[in-house]
Amino acid sequence: MNILLTGAAGQLGSELLPLLATHGRVVATDRSAVAGSNTDWVKLDISDAAQLETLLARLQPDLIVNTAAYTAVDQAEADRETSFALNADLPGQLAVWAKRNDARLLHYSTDYVFAGSSTVPYLESDTPGPLNVYGESKLAGELAIGASGCAHATLRTSWVYSSHGKNFVLSMLNLARQGLDLKIVNDQCGCPTWARSLAAASNTIVQAWQTPGAESCHGTFHYCDDRAVSWYEFAGKIFSLAVAAKLLHKQPALTPVPSTEFPQPAKRPRWSVLDTQRIGEAFGIFPASFERSLQAVIAEIKKGGFL
Repeated sequence: MNILLTGAAGQLGSELLPLLATHGRVVATDRSAVAGSNTDWVKLDISDAAQLETLLARLQPDLIVNTAAYTAVDQAEADRETSFALNADLPGQLAVWAKRNDARLLHYSTDYVFAGSSTVPYLESDTPGPLNVYGESKLAGELAIGASGCAHATLRTSWVYSSHGKNFVLSMLNLARQGLDLKIVNDQCGCPTWARSLAAASNTIVQAWQTPGAESCHGTFHYCDDRAVSWYEFAGKIFSLAVAAKLLHKQPALTPVPSTEFPQPAKRPRWSVLDTQRIGEAFGIFPASFERSLQAVIAEIKKGGFL
């Protein structure tokens, strides 16, 4: 296959790259190439529709994997235009091209398309109700893909982290190393998801699409790791595992606080836990262990000296 991977230098893109390379030629796009990579890299302003259309026409991908997104949740409140350009217009353009050229599209969305008023895990069929511009723009991207009629899988996920990039795990460890006592929000609940777990699930879908009988499986699916926690509980687990791995000398003092103690431009859902039954039934994909995933990331951080 010819495969186009957008956002290839990000948390998810960098985990997907070696997996996708087993299926064919991968052309990776991002603002800059990853050092030492032998992948075909294209520096691309992904919001430039004409430039993107030219690349698609030249590459003629059989599969488009779109990890590029505007993920600055608070900044999106003041930059609605950019948020929608990257999270709605871009996937819409990719989907229209995929439909016109009989290609497949693998795209990623977010738990933030939901309002957070539920008390049970959200199903794919539950009515969205985003509370912020970021969630609105991601939902608009989902709708644009659906309207195109292209063969696709949109994976909604939540609270993605890894040993690199910008994420909650690295932020917490950096604060702990400064010796600070920390107040952590305890009234927002979701499922932390290792980028590598999400990449593995994605790879299973790509493999399935090449298998007779499973190539017709498409639509919206939920994938996240297997435990629902608050940010406070997530932080506590990060620190306990980091101390056990001797990445930290001791745990910082933690105080649980309500969201109102940290006013932010974008409102967050209080509950954004995703039900993953559908992806299991369609592809045999089941949630990875939260505990093992976080342990693996802590070990990677220690070994790689990412802090």
